[in-house]
Amino acid sequence: MRDRMLAGDPYIADDPALAADNARAQSLTHRYNTMDPTDGDARRAVLTDLLGAFGAGSEIRPPFHCDYGYLTTVGARTFANFGLVVLDVAPVTIGDDVQLGPNVQLLTATHPVEPGPRRDKWEAAEPIVLGDNVWLGGGVIVCPGVTIGADTVVGAGSVVTRDLPAGVVAVGSPARVIRPVG
Repeated sequence: MRDRMLAGDPYIADDPALAADNARAQSLTHRYNTMDPTDGDARRAVLTDLLGAFGAGSEIRPPFHCDYGYLTTVGARTFANFGLVVLDVAPVTIGDDVQLGPNVQLLTATHPVEPGPRRDKWEAAEPIVLGDNVWLGGGVIVCPGVTIGADTVVGAGSVVTRDLPAGVVAVGSPARVIRPVG
């Protein structure tokens, strides 16, 4: 099932290999979330082990939660405030110089609308991409398959359900572009 998940095809979420990958991520995030906050080198080592990439000068404040970790890449000089949730069932790419407010959720998982496949535990996922210098305000939710262009700002509490271009300010649920940046 891991191959199906990585290919973006429907998969069964409680597959034993995926359960083992998830258990590893939960162990590492628990360790990270309970570490001494002044031990920057040890905290960085855990995130480097957990994530697909963790850029120089980046910081994620605990608590931090993810499904697998290895599908998430974080660029350089990125800052994520308390409570970041990354459901990284598909790749999550976070660019350089990104700012994430508290309680941001990046959600790649999708579920069938039809009750039978949903009851049978089938799911799928679509990747999320945050371009360089994106700023997501507190409580922003980014839905599966969304790309947010470089230099874009998304207002607190917004729900991003579709792609946003570079260099705009977007707010609301669903998020809508209200003006260019600057």
